[in-house]
This record gives sequence, C-alpha cells and structure tokens, in this order.
Amino acid sequence: MSAAEKTILVVHPGAELFGSDRMLLESVIGLREAGCTVVVALPTDGPLAPELQRAGARVTIVPMLVLRKALLRPRGWLTLLRSSLTRLVSAWRLLGQVRPDAVYVSTIIIPQWPLLARVRGTRSISHVHEAEAAGNRFVNAALYLPHLASARTLVNSEFSLRTIHDALAPLARRAEVVYNGVASPADPQPPRAELTGPLRILYLGRLSPRKGPDLVLEAASRLQDAGSVTVTLLGTAFEGYEWYEEQLRERAASSGVDVDFAGFHSDIWPFLEETDVLVVPSRMAEPFGNTAVEGVLALRPVIASDCGGLEEAAGPYSTTRLIPVDDTAQLMRAFSAIVNAWAEIIATVDDSRASAMARHAPATYRAAIALAVVN
Repeated sequence: MSAAEKTILVVHPGAELFGSDRMLLESVIGLREAGCTVVVALPTDGPLAPELQRAGARVTIVPMLVLRKALLRPRGWLTLLRSSLTRLVSAWRLLGQVRPDAVYVSTIIIPQWPLLARVRGTRSISHVHEAEAAGNRFVNAALYLPHLASARTLVNSEFSLRTIHDALAPLARRAEVVYNGVASPADPQPPRAELTGPLRILYLGRLSPRKGPDLVLEAASRLQDAGSVTVTLLGTAFEGYEWYEEQLRERAASSGVDVDFAGFHSDIWPFLEETDVLVVPSRMAEPFGNTAVEGVLALRPVIASDCGGLEEAAGPYSTTRLIPVDDTAQLMRAFSAIVNAWAEIIATVDDSRASAMARHAPATYRAAIALAVVN
C-alpha cells in the first residue's frame, strides 16, 4: 500500500501552540505531504486545532487519559483509575471508527494508545518529547514502559535518548534521534549595528519557576544600576501557577526595570525583531530547546542554561552563550560579555543562522517523520 492510500491516526495530549504542539503540527504536515489521510485526536479544543485543519488533517476531540504530574501522586491515583476506564473506551471506539494503518503517538503522557493499538493489531510509532532526567527512575520507567508496544520510537535529542536509557534501556536501544524541525522567518531583521539606548532582553516561554524568568528580572534589576535595560516576558503561566506570575509582576514593579508582560503570541518573530538578546534560563534540563534555535534563526545572540538538551540546541553556534543553571551572576556576566563583544557577535549571526537552518530544516524533519510512520 502506498503512502497516499494510508490513514494515520495522530494522537496528542494538548491543543496549544508551544514546543511539542508545534512539532506535532510539523509532523502532520509531513504526513500530509507524503499523501496520507491524517486524523488527529486531541483531548480539548485550542489554537492547535485550526492549524491542523489548515494543514489538511481532520481533527476530532476525544476524552483522553493524559498523565499530568498531579495524577501521578498518591492522592491522584483514584482520579487516575476512574478516568482511565472511561477514556480507554473512547480511545478504543475511535480506533474502531478510523481503522488507521498506523497510530502516531506524540509524547509519553498518553500511554494507552500504543497498548490499544497493539491489541487491535495496528502498528504504532511513539515520539518522545520529554526527558525527566531528575525524576524518580522507577516513575520514569513506568512512563516509558507502554511505549515498548510501539514498533518504532523517535526522540528529539541525544540527551533524551540517554535519559530513556537510564530509565528503560530496552526502549532506548530501539529508539532513534530525529532533531526538531524549527521554522524560520524568510528574511529576518538584522540586529542593531550599535547598542544605543536600553539593552532589550527577551524571555520566551512559559512563566514557570522551572523555566527561570525570575532570574531574568533579577539580572536585569542589577544591570539597571550600570545602564538602562528593558525586558519582555513573552508567555503565560500554566493553570495553577498564577501565583508565580503575580510574584513576577510584584518583582518587576519593584525592580525599576521596564518590564512588558506580553502574554502569549503564536507569532514570535516580531518580538525577536525588537530584541537584542534572547534568554533561555531553564533551571531544569530541557529535552531539547526550540526557543534557543529560534533565536539563532532570528539573527539574535542567545544566552541559555548549560543543561540537558539546551546544550545540544544552543551549543554549536558562535552567537550563543551557555551559563550555569540558576546563576544570576553568570547571567549578568553573559549580558555584559555580549554587549562588550557586540560588533564581533553581529558579524557572525548570518553564519550561525545558516548552520541552524541546515541542522533543523522543517522539510528534513517532515520527511523523516513521514518515513518513520509510513514505512
């Protein structure tokens, strides 16, 4: 059977437009370009759904077991058991209705799909976007275990692969790395030739303690004593973390720094055009780091934490700086180093962009996903 005759059921645990959501969209585009009929199952509606429809997929909303951290704690086990039974029935019915030739499972937190596909005799492919290296080894192994039922496993970085190996070596031995495809503006605005006026700093991501935007505010506050800076926080807090955003707003108000809480925007490129430096100050290891690559593609210097997949994402470029985790002093020094070497840095942004485009071309990513799913 050719790819054009195949129906692929794609399942994903959310409907936003953050990192793994954007990769899911790229995967679907790749499958559609290969000629597949694509049905995407999501647990809720959201901004991802119309993007998938524009890509030519049919979107269906299905009650779905999603293993959030609260459910993995003992007090969440009763809810987990109750929701598992009812949502397994919904998943089973959808598989019967679609009768796919393959099931593409995006992320490890929807573990029922590889198991149900195996029971129905349908080939499944798991795409792992998580790398909880600091988590409990036995919990991690339990999360990865259902994906042994898949025929193939894809991961987004060598760091993610090592993390899987530490938790469940048999799964790692059959996994393969496919680097994320990262979209780029066709003709990005070059950086300022001279840093006149305030240094413009951008944080792009969730407003979450593990992501470290408070470190940006702290460093900016200290830098304000030596010269003018502005900060843009582009992102929103997870549900239940509104308290953290309130703390950030209080800190910003008392810092003396001009801070813009810009909220969520699916189009990030205008914000990157208006910044001088992008900061990715994660406190915990990321499985990869699309945001760092996006900064390089936008011709902007990037400061990122030297941990996990961020080292892979940001490390290969002359316009990026890696700093120790949770170290405000080193973040300040990185800002100062970039300002002092501004002329040398902006002279190499085009070379860094060219390297990132070759390494993370969306067309290459899409073709790799289609090949893994269809064959």
